[in-house]
Amino acid sequence: MALQAVRADGAARVILAMPVAPAETAEMLRAECDEVVCLATPDPFYAVGPHYRDFRQTEDAEVVRLLAEARQWSTVEPSTPAPG
Repeated sequence: MALQAVRADGAARVILAMPVAPAETAEMLRAECDEVVCLATPDPFYAVGPHYRDFRQTEDAEVVRLLAEARQWSTVEPSTPAPG
């Protein structure tokens, strides 16, 4: 699970934020992190899609592009402040 991987990678604090989820799921995930932020836990909960104005699928090409962009940013060295 991603939360366990982040914790194993040495994160000092793990906060899970999700816009909507079943209350039982939010509660279950609470054990895996330091804090859970969930904006809505509707009851009954049928699906995520109805809670979004636009819930279209993301095309594979867009995912590949975004991952490549994220990789590029993760390899950029932090800038050092100019001497004062």
